[in-house]
Amino acid sequence: MRPLTIIGNWKMNGSLAANQKLLEELLSQGAATFDALSHQLPIRVALCVPYPYLPQAHNLLKNSKVALGAQDVSDHSNGAYTGDVSAKMLQEFGCQYVIVGHSERRQFHQEGDGLVARKAKACLQANITPIICVGETEAEHDDGKTLTVVRRQLQAVLDLLQGQIASCVIAYEPVWAIGTGKVPTPAQAQDVHRELRLQLAKFDDEAASKVAILYGGSLKPDNAKDLLAMPDIDGGLVGGASLNAKDFLALCQACK
Repeated sequence: MRPLTIIGNWKMNGSLAANQKLLEELLSQGAATFDALSHQLPIRVALCVPYPYLPQAHNLLKNSKVALGAQDVSDHSNGAYTGDVSAKMLQEFGCQYVIVGHSERRQFHQEGDGLVARKAKACLQANITPIICVGETEAEHDDGKTLTVVRRQLQAVLDLLQGQIASCVIAYEPVWAIGTGKVPTPAQAQDVHRELRLQLAKFDDEAASKVAILYGGSLKPDNAKDLLAMPDIDGGLVGGASLNAKDFLALCQACK
């Protein structure tokens, strides 16, 4: 059985004071929720925070059921790459997950499929689970190119990682749904997730049965239950709702 996986992505938000309040609320209010859920089904919960807040989050989340993650990583292990952060550095702060290939990185930093694949490989070399994002733009969606785009993005990762794909998490994020309030129907999202799993199965049938494929894009407590009830949707990559302890916990509870 694939574990339910809920990953919060704070994006470029937060402050030391706001983070302290949010994490203390999440841990105090969420302890019972996470315990109850873990008795019902296997569940993984993590928060991916901006680099400067990793030490603070690490100190607050250690010994809790909430894992720590980062939002990006360099594809290099060390060297003259000003501004980059390596997977080994993230590992030293207790990061268990890293988001790679988020649509905002692809759009605003021109990250291509090859670079995303190399970043995923760098994570695995440091024993960190990469959350590999795929998804189509609104124009691609309107042109009926959704499956063509996500298959291409996933194939670049499969070609480089080979058998290591079983140690990854995939996240389908329709770019047109991120932060817009627009959400595909559960059936539409399931169609894409099913195609991604079929693509994995052509490469490695056993890995396809194990890899969690998450949905991301305006995922909120009021739509999570129906989306996460789909057979090939194994959890969520959560943006705005992860910045509010009550909303994030409500979303987790909607998964019961």
